[in-house]
Amino acid sequence: MIDKLTVVVIYFVCKVKLLYKVVKLNLEKNLFLAQLYDLYAPLLTELQRSVMKEYLLKDLTISEIAENCGVSRQAIKDAVAKAETKLLDYENKLGFFKRLQGGK
Repeated sequence: MIDKLTVVVIYFVCKVKLLYKVVKLNLEKNLFLAQLYDLYAPLLTELQRSVMKEYLLKDLTISEIAENCGVSRQAIKDAVAKAETKLLDYENKLGFFKRLQGGK
C-alpha cells in the first residue's frame, strides 16, 4: 500500500513535469515569434512594433508594458494578440522564415 507522503511526492513530480512542458512550449513560441518579428517588424504598425519589442525582446510582462505606456493591460494584450496574428499570417503567406530554415 502506498502511503500519503508517496502520493503527495508523485503528485508534485507530475505537476513539475507538466509545468516544465508548459514553460518549454511558451519559450519555443516566444522564440519563434521573436524570429518572425525580426523578419516582419517593418510590416507591423508602430504601436505593434513597440509593444512586441517590449514583450519579446525585452521580456517584459503585459502588466509592465501597460504600466510603462500608461494604458490598460487589456489594450496591451489586444495589441500583442493582433501583432502575433499578423506575424503568423505574414509567415503563412510569404514563408521567409521557412525558407531561411531550409524548408520549401
